[in-house]
Amino acid sequence: MPVSHDLYQDLQYPREIVQQRRQQDKTLDRLLDEYVDIDNQVLAAESISAGNFEDEDLRQLKARRLAVKYMIESQLERKA
Repeated sequence: MPVSHDLYQDLQYPREIVQQRRQQDKTLDRLLDEYVDIDNQVLAAESISAGNFEDEDLRQLKARRLAVKYMIESQLERKA
C-alpha cells in the first residue's frame, strides 16, 4: 500500500519553522502546496500501478516531486 512521502523528514527545518516561514513567503507557500499535490498524484498512480512496475508517467511524477523538494530547500535556505 502506497504511503505519503514525509517532506518534513527530509527537510533540515522543523515543521513549525517551515509553517511560520510559509505564512511570510508566497513562493514557499506555493511550492509546498505543489509538493503535496504531486505527492498525492504519486500515491494515486502507485495504487493503480501493477506490482513493482513503474510506468513513465509515474517516474516523471516522482522526478517532479523531487525537483519541487529541492526548490523548497533552496527557498528555505534563501530566507534563512
